[in-house]
Amino acid sequence: QVQLVESGGGSVQAGGSLRLSCAASGYTDRGYYMGWFRQAPGKEREWVASISTGSGSTYYADSVKGRFTISQDNAKNTVYLQMNSLKPEDTAMYYCAAGRVHWVYNPYEYNYWGQGTQVTVSS
Repeated sequence: QVQLVESGGGSVQAGGSLRLSCAASGYTDRGYYMGWFRQAPGKEREWVASISTGSGSTYYADSVKGRFTISQDNAKNTVYLQMNSLKPEDTAMYYCAAGRVHWVYNPYEYNYWGQGTQVTVSS
């Protein structure tokens, strides 16, 4: 059973930075994609970024491209989301997810989810 635990959320002012972490356990192969999604109150879950644990290839939503960076530390089985130049519209609950996916932006293809970590950006 794959388990994901997010950390690193908090409150920052616009223009600030945060780094989210997602510690994974319960799998050892490199066939998974790890993704970050976010959900603001009253809105649908939105894909943010993904990384292939095997190749290291990264993928980003247009809304965060150039501001956010997804990375991984294979030795620690941890995925990070470095968020810079944060905007109030980035305010949401951020979720880490894992799965063997075809479409990295499709939340329904991810089998495992963390509990989420809140990010609040004030103007």
